[in-house]
Amino acid sequence: MQLGMIGLGRMGAGMVRRLMSGGHECVVFDLNADNIKSLSNDGATGTTSLDDFVRTLEKPRAAWLMVPAGAATEQTVTQLAGKMDAGDIIIDGGNSYFKDDIRRAATVAQKGIHYVDVGTSGGVWGLERGYCIMAGGDADVFRHLEPLFKTLAPGPGDIPATRGRETRANSAEEGYLHCGPAGAGHFVKMIHNELNTV
Repeated sequence: MQLGMIGLGRMGAGMVRRLMSGGHECVVFDLNADNIKSLSNDGATGTTSLDDFVRTLEKPRAAWLMVPAGAATEQTVTQLAGKMDAGDIIIDGGNSYFKDDIRRAATVAQKGIHYVDVGTSGGVWGLERGYCIMAGGDADVFRHLEPLFKTLAPGPGDIPATRGRETRANSAEEGYLHCGPAGAGHFVKMIHNELNTV
């Protein structure tokens, strides 16, 4: 499956490398040309601008953002939505506030663009260990993106299943989950972050 990644810091770059090692094709863009070059050398398709990035992606496009929450994410979502078409997908994998996701999803939906918010946990260790994925958005879009989530996730590992749940097929056992409509993914990630500070 093809995915576009914007934001190639340590976590975004690790995610791209994990996806490529799982057989996915990645198109990448970052404000730092060295980050693009590094991933291009590893097999990603580098792009030189947001316009080039959108042109390079196959329809329906899937563009994942790993940029700082707040103004950077807001600006990038707005710019992408202006260049993308109905049926395309914008994925925010950063740490956005869930109410911002609800608003952004409603805004881009006016153009027929899907919005998925993904709480992503794993940090710089995720490349090797996997990333836990908490996704919010339309269930059909989640299913379309599921091959990506499955590749990024850590998988079940070798820990025995919880007693009484051995036969349940559940993506949570793999390390990824559809949490509900837009905003739900980052809401669950917010709770996850709070629990990790206790």
